[in-house]
Amino acid sequence: MTKQPLRANITYSVVTFIVKSIMKSLFLFITLLFITLRFSLPAWATDNGSKGSVQSQDTMRLCAVYPHLKDSYWLSINFGMTERAKQRGISLKVLEAGGYQNRHEQWAQIQQCLTWQADAILVGAIYYDQFSSKLTTLNNTVPLFGLVNEISTPNLTASTGVSWYQMGENLGQYLSRKHPKTASNTKLKLAWLPGPKSGGGSEQATQGLKDALINSDVEIVSIKHGLNNKMRQFSLINETLAEFKDNELDYLAGNAIMAEMAINELGKLEKNKRPQIVSHYLSHGVYRGIKRGKILMANSDQMVLQGAMAIDQAVDYLLTKTYISNQGPEILTVTKDLLTQFPTAQSLSPSNFKPIYSVNP
Repeated sequence: MTKQPLRANITYSVVTFIVKSIMKSLFLFITLLFITLRFSLPAWATDNGSKGSVQSQDTMRLCAVYPHLKDSYWLSINFGMTERAKQRGISLKVLEAGGYQNRHEQWAQIQQCLTWQADAILVGAIYYDQFSSKLTTLNNTVPLFGLVNEISTPNLTASTGVSWYQMGENLGQYLSRKHPKTASNTKLKLAWLPGPKSGGGSEQATQGLKDALINSDVEIVSIKHGLNNKMRQFSLINETLAEFKDNELDYLAGNAIMAEMAINELGKLEKNKRPQIVSHYLSHGVYRGIKRGKILMANSDQMVLQGAMAIDQAVDYLLTKTYISNQGPEILTVTKDLLTQFPTAQSLSPSNFKPIYSVNP
């Protein structure tokens, strides 16, 4: 009779030991699983309401989407971004849509950034307003930063870029100072080839140019839109020149690829029938054209500096440091007589630079 309680006590002790062992193992498993998930998620998925929250820069992942990397303008943006990413010791992934006609490709690339678990996405938008509602919604999930090209929604985390309206306006102000308004009925004629109609800030640049030319003796006599590739711009230049013969055109103005192509096309005309070339943004070819006296003037929104500023803005946000929510460099006027004062390295990538699509610390 005395052995039964002893047997019961032994059985109870064994069961208790087994239960405790199972509970400890289960607790350890849950703890390890939580830690693994916590540190494999991007910062925005673990944010507790703070402005930004990345544990350290060496684990930070930024993803940038561009309209394209076909010209030296975006190549210079890419140089500025990748150099600053290396300096700050972060990971950067770069995707480009291949042109302003590929808006669906750009949205797919934004989804790729999410799959890559980016802590923030920098959006060089193809269009001003087509993705605005989607981007507004997505910004509630992951921090989005406007990059270079303006987006109509004000509901992004922050942005780096120069107003394309101001780029057009700055060009128009240059011409207005050169040709102030008089009582003369004779106006100087300008043909305007800004790029694709709905993409890349063309509409905003056009309005800025128009507004700035109100108080001048320069009038816009032709506006032609088209993609920023050599074949299309070549066709638009020749269409324009065919319309205005016999010294009827004073200025050929617009995008950088047009300005580069126009040098050779105008070289086929008699010297006194050649309109002067002006560009509303800078490229390596436009810079060389200005240096050779073939292009009169261009704007620079300091692309290399702009790319570096965009990285700093996103990194500082994620580290909860002070940052400027809407920023951009000064627009510089570039002419041959100002080249000695022009900070080239802040605008143009090195001549041998090739696109970089990935930076890792």
